[in-house]
Amino acid sequence: MTAFNTTQTGIPGIIWPPLVNGPPAPLAALMYQLESTQWLTPDELAQQQYRQLVMLARHAVDTSPSFRKRMADAGLKAEQLDNLTGLRKLPVMSRRDLQSASAGLFCTRIPKAHMPVGETQSSGSSGEPVTVKRTAINHMLWLASALREHLWHERDFAEKLAIIRVNDDLAKPVSLETWGPPASMFYKTGASHAMSLRTDVSQQADWLAQINPAYLLTYPTNLAALLEEFKSRGIKLSNLRQIRTIGETLPSGLRDATHKSFGVEIADIYSSQEVGNIALQCPQSGMYHIMSEYLIVEILDEQGQACTPEQTGRVVVTDLHNFATPLIRYDIGDYAEVGEVCPCGRGLPTLKRVVGRERNMIRLPDGSRYWPLVGAHSYREVAPIRQYQVIQRSLELLEVRLVSDAPLSSEQEERLAEIIHKTVRHPFQLKFVYFDNEIPRGRGGKFEEFICECDE
Repeated sequence: MTAFNTTQTGIPGIIWPPLVNGPPAPLAALMYQLESTQWLTPDELAQQQYRQLVMLARHAVDTSPSFRKRMADAGLKAEQLDNLTGLRKLPVMSRRDLQSASAGLFCTRIPKAHMPVGETQSSGSSGEPVTVKRTAINHMLWLASALREHLWHERDFAEKLAIIRVNDDLAKPVSLETWGPPASMFYKTGASHAMSLRTDVSQQADWLAQINPAYLLTYPTNLAALLEEFKSRGIKLSNLRQIRTIGETLPSGLRDATHKSFGVEIADIYSSQEVGNIALQCPQSGMYHIMSEYLIVEILDEQGQACTPEQTGRVVVTDLHNFATPLIRYDIGDYAEVGEVCPCGRGLPTLKRVVGRERNMIRLPDGSRYWPLVGAHSYREVAPIRQYQVIQRSLELLEVRLVSDAPLSSEQEERLAEIIHKTVRHPFQLKFVYFDNEIPRGRGGKFEEFICECDE
């Protein structure tokens, strides 16, 4: 791993050793701390986490009416949250709870050193959009985790970076002289180039071929579309070193497909708008290290008990430094599988994989639920399908949304139906719906391949 060693200096006349002053100085100090804390044992990390949690809980009880009532209903005082046993006496807060708490959850007083405060809204991809206030400390911790991710993967900052993500203000592609924060705060970087995710995939491919970047950041579903486009046109990116994926669950098979097509690996980032980066992919093992310096992450089964390695459960997070919105034992709506101890030696706990959200689980008439495979890997063997999405409208009806290069015949629809029925393990009624160019993305630009809208 590359240690944090800035090349930018903030003092005129000083080249070496570089000295940092001004706004980057606290972040530089934090980065040096993180170089050490990642190697603490899980017990040592937990000890520091709960010290911080008590500090946060005291503030939240004093300043957040909603959190004060939540603690009182549980018969808890802030000092009792000094260990995992105490924390688990506090009931989990759902997204709906966060919505209903509204302004009553926000702290009425925020320490001056934590200012300014900004507001972030979740994309609502879960169907339950929420609003959270976050402080300057939260922003600095996000910058630190983003820089940590760069350093873990030993990226060459002198190379070109391409970014394709949601940006409704980006009418046309832009080019900048640097990568921007946090890398440019401490390193001399190459240029960065950005394009809106809403740009047609063929135009994205032309743009990438022209730029020929070393690093690409985009969403998994957009990457899958780019793989198909590059394959069909025989385009290569000779300078590409790595692809970073964000914003969506990384589907199984995309890593192998990316390596086969582009000859590079994916570095995936697990995050949420409410708490920032939750876990970063380890460059050695490929598992996801939880950012335990500022989050407590619990993976809980349906009975609320802690999952063990290889088990999948709900992701419940506690943000240890948000003195504006107390997100303590907050169920963000995701499911993840617990990982083993990482062979890299870091004490940061791991997730083996992030599975998805509850609304990405199919419901069968017998009451069972599971994350479905809808046989999409076989679709192009039947028809020239470029994009698909399946929405469960009821216990007996699936809406199959398709974008295809050519209209499908009745025979092709029947063959697709056979594949879907075999993989979902139930003879659903299927309704095929066609789109000309692209299936609309959800709010925030996220795309979900399977969505259950069945309430019963």
